[in-house]
Amino acid sequence: MTVPGEAVLARKAAIRLGVQAAALVAVIVVALTAVAVVVLIEGQRSQVSAQLDDAIARADDVDDPPSSVYLVLRDPTGRVTRTAGLPAGVVDLDAVAAAAAGGEPPAVERSVRGVQYELATARRADGVTVQAILDLTANHADRNHLIATMLVTGVLGLLVAGAAGTWLGHRALAPLSAALTLQHRFVADAGHELRTPLTLLGTRAQLLRRRLRRDPTTPGRILTELDGVVADSARLTAILEDLLLVADPLADRLTEPLDLAELARTADVPGHEVDVRVDAPGAVPVVGSRTALTRALTALVDNGVRHAHTRVTVAARVEGDRAVLEVADDGDGIDPAVAPRLFERFATGARPTDPGRRRYGLGLALVAEIAAAHHGSVELVPGGPGARFRLTLPRA
Repeated sequence: MTVPGEAVLARKAAIRLGVQAAALVAVIVVALTAVAVVVLIEGQRSQVSAQLDDAIARADDVDDPPSSVYLVLRDPTGRVTRTAGLPAGVVDLDAVAAAAAGGEPPAVERSVRGVQYELATARRADGVTVQAILDLTANHADRNHLIATMLVTGVLGLLVAGAAGTWLGHRALAPLSAALTLQHRFVADAGHELRTPLTLLGTRAQLLRRRLRRDPTTPGRILTELDGVVADSARLTAILEDLLLVADPLADRLTEPLDLAELARTADVPGHEVDVRVDAPGAVPVVGSRTALTRALTALVDNGVRHAHTRVTVAARVEGDRAVLEVADDGDGIDPAVAPRLFERFATGARPTDPGRRRYGLGLALVAEIAAAHHGSVELVPGGPGARFRLTLPRA
């Protein structure tokens, strides 16, 4: 069964697929309709031209013209006759005179009181000049009816395509939604089960630290280590809370104004003999989740420490409207063949000559996800020696 958050995401994704399917059908329908309209108009023009030419060739008088056609005849003596009922203002006597004089006036379309007419004028071999006038009302009515039918059919097709796309998208996303539900449920359950022992661990560490502080014989080194245990337990609890937020796909992390330079100075990677230097002369303000960004910075520093020979440099600065943090080590660098997929999960940057040193697995992938969640990015800066990673976030 899908949790509410997953159901909302699946429904939104299915609707997006439906809209995309409808948009694709709309493009196809518009293209086909345009082609059909062009073919229809060209076909009607050819039909009108043939109809007028046939009327000119067959006309022997003006009394019985073809349907929707009016005739104007001029005999060799110059006498002009016209079909009874021909609307005033339609006849083009200039074209008749030009054709009688041996010219070839082109066919024209004329509008009279809102009615369209097509006029063709020609002089026949028998010396009679004929002007055939076709009323285009029926042609335009057929064309408009066909276009309206295609539009209605297209709209219905869009609705059907949208509904079908949404339904198919929902069915296609159902297995993925179920898998994500199981994954998020596992994270939530594991986080819930770990919360109690972590809370107890932190409480016991604080009680032990308080008791030992009361004893004047307790060495200072022991108290320092206890302070580290308390801080680590608090950090684990914060990471656990962040994981619980990740388990809810619709939850928003708690954000606050932060100083990226301060986070860089407090990033702690214990158990190493590498010199870690922080170059952050001024504040680098950002807005984000303290826990998530601390995890990202710690992962970058830890990555540099594990692969450096002697030194890791962490630099934080402001560049325009962006906050930039770079972590560089003096190690062997990144295998160019692995660099394009370095931020994928379980990718490794190990060089063939030294497979035991470089192990890029989940750390960099998590950094990339945290950066994306904060509308930023992380990248490998080309060049060496060593490896240089740049984390870019919007400046507060």
